[in-house]
Parts: sequence; C-alpha cells; structure tokens
Amino acid sequence: MNASYYPAFLNVCGKQCVVVGGGKVAERKVLSLLSSGAKITVISPDITLRLTAERDKGNIKHINRDYRIGDLKGAFLVIAATSDEKTNKKVASGAPCLVNVVDAPEFANFIVPSVVKRGLMTIAISTSGVSPAIARTVRREIEAFYGSELSKYLVFLKKLRKQVLTDITSSKTRRRLLKEIASEKMLRLLREKGYREAKETALRFFRKTVSS
Repeated sequence: MNASYYPAFLNVCGKQCVVVGGGKVAERKVLSLLSSGAKITVISPDITLRLTAERDKGNIKHINRDYRIGDLKGAFLVIAATSDEKTNKKVASGAPCLVNVVDAPEFANFIVPSVVKRGLMTIAISTSGVSPAIARTVRREIEAFYGSELSKYLVFLKKLRKQVLTDITSSKTRRRLLKEIASEKMLRLLREKGYREAKETALRFFRKTVSS
C-alpha cells in the first residue's frame, strides 16, 4: 500500500543536509540542495569529479570514508544515495530527521518529486513512488507547455504586484486586478503571443484600474 504523501516545499537555506554516497545520483542530489542554499556534508570514500570540484571550492564538506553511526547528528535532512541497500537502510534507520532513500521510498519518510523550474515557479510531480517514469513524462510535458516566457512574466508580476498594493487602496479592486493578470486568458496570451504582449496587456489592465 502506497503512502499518501503530504506535499510541501522545504526551506533548506543554511540548514545542515547530509548526503551519504558519492556517485552520479548523489551528485544530482547535492547540486539540487546547493541551488537551494543548503549546507552540505557528503559522506563517501569516493566522489565524482563534480563533487570533488564543489569540495575544492568550499561549497560542500566531504568526509572521506564510509557512513558511521552518529554521522547524522544535527542534520536537518538526510539523503541515502549509495549503491548498497544495507548501507541505505542503516542510514534511514539512524536518521532522526527527514530522510530520503534513493529508489527505496519504503525506507524513507519523504520522497523527492520530479520538478519543473521556471524562474520563481516550481512545479513538483509525484506518483507516490508508483512510477517515477510517469512523473518524468509528465514533467517533460509541462516543460514543453510552459517555457522561459513564464519565468519573465513572473518577475514582472512580482514588481507589478508591489505597485498594485501601493497604488490601489480598495482590497476588492486589488484582488480583481491580480486575478485578471494571472488568469488562464493571460497564460494563453503568454504562450501564444509571448512575454511582451502579455506584459503590455497586464500594464493596460493596471493603468485602466488605477485611472477608474
């Protein structure tokens, strides 16, 4: 019976995260955590060239040996990413915190979803561990549907929202405008006509609302 996972986005900035393993899978996990600002310790006698480079730049800490009991003290999040199932189980059972076990969700208390990043937007896809392949397929469909234009539009909306909150005093009017510039119609315009057209349309809505 598959778990019914509770979806959440974690703020790991400045948090201590431990990755046990030093291969390509561990490398992907480390790079993802690095992009989120985590403080990372990698435990493995061997690590990839990329992880070696990150260690040499001071971006990660490397403990050059196999995992030992007690290595996870003070960790906020742990990922077991070795090729040895016994070691991964040992890591999972010893983790007093959030722990992910690569390819073995039954030993973990959270799973890592397939992710689409579009600037300020993050879309996570999970099949509750049933079919990571389907999650990847859905991710590719979403990536094709929402391109880089969405990233630009979100940056623009972030700035425009500040103006809306400053220039429009009526909360009802603000909600209506913010809903309008983030509607399905606007996203369709963004896909079909591009960022400039969507931006100009949103600005016209804003100016019209302010002047009315």
